[in-house]
Amino acid sequence: MLCRFSKAAIPVLAGLIACVATLSTAGNGVSPALWTPVATFSILGYDPATGEVGGAVQSRVFSVGNGVLWAEADVGVVATQAIVDVSYGPQALELLRKGMAPAAIIKKIWDDDPDPRPGNWTKQGRQFAVMNAKGEYAAFTGPKATPWAGHKGGKYCTAQGNILAGEAVPADMVKAFEEATGHLSLRLLAALEAGQKAGGDKRGMQSASMLIVKKKGGVWLNNDVVLRLQVDDNPAPIAELRRLVEMAVKQFRLVSK
Repeated sequence: MLCRFSKAAIPVLAGLIACVATLSTAGNGVSPALWTPVATFSILGYDPATGEVGGAVQSRVFSVGNGVLWAEADVGVVATQAIVDVSYGPQALELLRKGMAPAAIIKKIWDDDPDPRPGNWTKQGRQFAVMNAKGEYAAFTGPKATPWAGHKGGKYCTAQGNILAGEAVPADMVKAFEEATGHLSLRLLAALEAGQKAGGDKRGMQSASMLIVKKKGGVWLNNDVVLRLQVDDNPAPIAELRRLVEMAVKQFRLVSK
């Protein structure tokens, strides 16, 4: 059968064919040229009263909780973001298990990164933070992380982000965490809210997540996960995360002892 197209339709059809060809040659169905670094801000925190450690994150990307936060009871918590290599999470937890200090872990992981895609996914743009089970931490922001990018530490907390409105975002997050009261989840949430109030992610909001762990601190038998909450796609993800946190605090009777 012979198909006929109008002259006006030919450029459109050619563009669609070129697009499909580009995607099909990417190997995984996504062209690296079409993929951009994820704008994200996160907070890691520790509660010495309960021994809980955890983190919270917000981003202008679908399902940010799918790869940013990593945590293990009696070990620590990790956030890996910006031009991200998700393997930094499990690598850092393994080194924490071996007793390595967070600052040494940051250096080792970044130094050992083979930088397999320097042209479009360079290690120079990685951003990650590591906190052990005692609340000791270190963070790193690569020189090519999309601006504004940076991190700031406080008492038992570290905040970091990229493609942000400015340095007030992590600074206000740390201040909010230090001044907030109640369960660790509420303090982490207060930090996210303060970061967004300071301008947050320049591209907007879409998803948020929180992860808190403690040995046998969950509500079920042999459960180390105190909270694992995800808001995958929402125009107001932090507000939705607050609703979930407040429900969990009430139902699970979560307190800072």
